[in-house]
Amino acid sequence: MIKACIFDLDGTLLYTAPALMLSMNLTLNELGFDSIDEAHVKAFVGNGSDKYVERSLIFSGDKELKHYDKACKLYQDNFKLNASKGVRPYEGIEDLIKDLNKRSIKACVLSNKPQERVEDNIYTFFDKKSFFKLYGERAGVPIKPDPTALNMLIAEIKVEKEEVLYIGDSDVDVYTGRAAGVKTVAVKWGYRSIEVLMEAKPDYIIESPKEIVKVIEEI
Repeated sequence: MIKACIFDLDGTLLYTAPALMLSMNLTLNELGFDSIDEAHVKAFVGNGSDKYVERSLIFSGDKELKHYDKACKLYQDNFKLNASKGVRPYEGIEDLIKDLNKRSIKACVLSNKPQERVEDNIYTFFDKKSFFKLYGERAGVPIKPDPTALNMLIAEIKVEKEEVLYIGDSDVDVYTGRAAGVKTVAVKWGYRSIEVLMEAKPDYIIESPKEIVKVIEEI
């Protein structure tokens, strides 16, 4: 029986590409580089903000990452101001979370975003009772695909691993869930291609949020 659904944030619960793109392009432009488009944003995110900055700089021509330290600080400053610009829940997500709440299934978030930005995003669209626990990037805790944060979250919400679904839009999420020993659900509406998701071999691949309920009922 599933007692907790743990969700990735970007590309899973929320369409966040506009805010990610705006924040990065403000950073790149301030450093004298051209803007990147949404396709590259989607390809570069998923492994934390520092890696997103690194990939964006290399693509923009700073292959030796001479601007890396300054860019990381600029990006965090820009993202703090723009974290919810153009962001929206994916269709069906709000109904799904309400359904999970009614079933007394703990809905949680595990993201590589900084904790404050996770809270900014979630509480812009959901009330504070919608999610049982929000886990963002934390000092001293390795980010996904390392399973440490997921294991910490599972222990904190007091459920067994066989009672957990981990849901995300990327291969990083699948690898994280597998490393933690929980069932994984990959979603097709996010930032990674179906080919990337299939190669990661999640337990389930779904096309819409309502299918998560079907998965829960099957287990």
